Amino acid sequence: MILPTLLNKMKTQKVFIVVLNWNGFGDTLECLKSLDKLQITNYKLQIVVVDNNSSDGSVEKLRKLNFSQFELEILENNENLGFAEGNNVGMDWAIEHGADWVMILNNDTIVDRDLVVSLMKVAKKEKKVGILSPKIYFSKGFEFHKKRYQKSELGGVIWYAGGEMDWNNVYGRNRGVDEVDNGQYDEVSEIDFATGACMMISTKALKVVGGLDRRYFMYLEDVDLSLRMKKKGWQVLFVPDARLWHKVAQSSGIGSDLNDYYLTRNRIGFALKYAPLRAKVAVIREAIKLLYMGREWQKKGAWDFALGKMGKGSYK
Repeated sequence: MILPTLLNKMKTQKVFIVVLNWNGFGDTLECLKSLDKLQITNYKLQIVVVDNNSSDGSVEKLRKLNFSQFELEILENNENLGFAEGNNVGMDWAIEHGADWVMILNNDTIVDRDLVVSLMKVAKKEKKVGILSPKIYFSKGFEFHKKRYQKSELGGVIWYAGGEMDWNNVYGRNRGVDEVDNGQYDEVSEIDFATGACMMISTKALKVVGGLDRRYFMYLEDVDLSLRMKKKGWQVLFVPDARLWHKVAQSSGIGSDLNDYYLTRNRIGFALKYAPLRAKVAVIREAIKLLYMGREWQKKGAWDFALGKMGKGSYK
């Protein structure tokens, strides 16, 4: 029994990184170039790009690329399956091909060379890790409050240092957002949720818990997965030594049509599934109010939830 146990501990782990692309070849290319600089120690790396039916020639351009540290696998969807199901396609492929860990990574990110090594160090120490989540900075020029910072602070402004849930209002927030990193979030810690911008997931846990819930399409699917992991006894951990930079999207922010629709619709279902009774009642009252007084896409989001219209739903 001792020899198989030792061999299992010495086994080289297979890490698959899934990058979802939809009409974003430029960002995807920059992300892949940063992945090609990853330090690879005691793990095997496979990169998978899942294309969500792009119309910008992304697939043709991607097929012409060559990288020094990995061969690029490209999976093509026949329609835009959204963030949740698009990433599920990649995760399912990774599991079928022997992945021990699968990372979903936004295509508008640039990774630090030690990203995976730092995550793997923590994975080896902890007994039942379900999801590992890194520290994420705003890419230079993508900060929410650009005039607030000194030039020397750019690139060190935190976008995410772990996810926290406000259950009274049923909103998730990124811990540390807009703060300059001065070491205030430098301890490995349990968090409420990992962000879908980058999460490294144990395939053992995925086989038990399942992947992202396709009904969300986008928004809150990462929080939902994190909570399902925790309910099954898996850890969701923040790893500060693992780092990357995110070109945070401005167009899909608070008040945009896209945000209004998916966050309104998905938050109602999420609250009814997880929130305390008092918060459930408050969200239902808020939804009824939005039906009559909300912005156009908030109204449509509330109506679509009432009608059971999930997935992509009515969004244009």
